[in-house]
Amino acid sequence: MAELGRLEPVDLREVWRHEERDFSAWLAREENMELLADELGLEIAILQREAPVGGFQVDILAEEANTGRRVIIENQLETTNHDHLGKLITYAAGLDAAIVVWIVRDARDEHRRAIEWLNEHTDESLGFFLVRMEVWRIADSPPAPRFHVLVQPNDWARAVRQADRLSGAKLLQLEYWTAFNEAGRGRTQLRLRKPQPQNWHTIGIGSAGAEISLTVNGPNKEIAVELYIADNKALFDCLQATREAIEAELGSRLSWQPLPGRKASRVKLVRKADYANKEDWAGQHRWLLETAEAFARVFGPRVRACAESAGGA
Repeated sequence: MAELGRLEPVDLREVWRHEERDFSAWLAREENMELLADELGLEIAILQREAPVGGFQVDILAEEANTGRRVIIENQLETTNHDHLGKLITYAAGLDAAIVVWIVRDARDEHRRAIEWLNEHTDESLGFFLVRMEVWRIADSPPAPRFHVLVQPNDWARAVRQADRLSGAKLLQLEYWTAFNEAGRGRTQLRLRKPQPQNWHTIGIGSAGAEISLTVNGPNKEIAVELYIADNKALFDCLQATREAIEAELGSRLSWQPLPGRKASRVKLVRKADYANKEDWAGQHRWLLETAEAFARVFGPRVRACAESAGGA
């Protein structure tokens, strides 16, 4: 039997001596923000560090991809206190935030209960996360960061409260993506996002320039997997230059859509299927998952290579 190591906690101040200069700067890096986003079940794009709110500054102002909902992140590498709780509410009001994230070393019981209370007494347009920052190592290994969510929005309770306000189509979409996530849980390395009542479901590929988007189209009875590029025509052109190799590797002809007149562009693979047919969900979800994995495998390295080539140009 192989010898097992023992996880040992590391003092946060051993890794990040200064909250703003060290920790906030570390968190703002793309790969580290992805770690947080994955733990929260969101997709987060940073807009600004130290964003002004009246006479104060929030550590990180960001937005949720595809929805554009504002996200504020406040870091406190200490035990929670009333001062930071008050700032969070001030920042949320001043920036009209929809998602509030409080990252701390430790949380007092009264502050944990306060965040739970806020989630219970606000509607689905506003959510609060309380996250404990941890660092661990095994023997002499490099320290490894871990985000541990202590409190998060109660989505199931909110789903019940908002059910009468959602159309039948929206409820079906929420159920569809929830079932998709369940089908993929433990079976894929893809970072599955929190399901939403909408006709798309996004998956990150480790790049801020592009993501995989799964879509359903009821009127056309289609489901699809696409590489969605929000605002980078040069990236689309770079990928299209190797179109034949990409399609050969995927084993499928793709729809390459530069979308003239729009910032976005996409590369898409469509399959005929009626997502309203629940008896067919298992097969649909299997195709979506397998195709998304293939897209991540084929497009992921090429997206990064194109970005590096553009950076070195």
